[in-house]
Amino acid sequence: MSEEMYSVEQVAERLGLHVRTVRGYIRAGRLRAVRIGKQYRIARADLDALTGGPAPGRPVGGAAVEVSSIVQIDGVDRAAADRLGTLVLASANTSHHPAHPLRIQTVHDEERNRMKIVILGGASATAEVLHLLDAVLDVDNGMIAGEVDGA
Repeated sequence: MSEEMYSVEQVAERLGLHVRTVRGYIRAGRLRAVRIGKQYRIARADLDALTGGPAPGRPVGGAAVEVSSIVQIDGVDRAAADRLGTLVLASANTSHHPAHPLRIQTVHDEERNRMKIVILGGASATAEVLHLLDAVLDVDNGMIAGEVDGA
């Protein structure tokens, strides 16, 4: 917890502002500060947030990317939807991205024999799931038609 803290005077000097202006920012809520005794202290992360610097908790090197995908598959009965949902969820749960887990939701519409799979997550992990779906649905393996051996 050795976060760098600045006084109002130091912030004013760094930003080229008057001390009263910085205090006005604090009172208006534009700049977060902690009152210690009779003085304000401003954390570096709060100063960066005011000036548009790097956001706290974000890596400076790269931007966070999240992909939203909706896959619609027609001609899917309940049993095939269950199998396909299990496959996709198992793939997501065994992904190698613990810091950025995939969030997957499956929905089956029995009236229309239609399945929708909603995927939210990182670009590469989402691409892996889409590639898996393409491979499973492209091959004539009986997954959708219910023609799996032994069934």
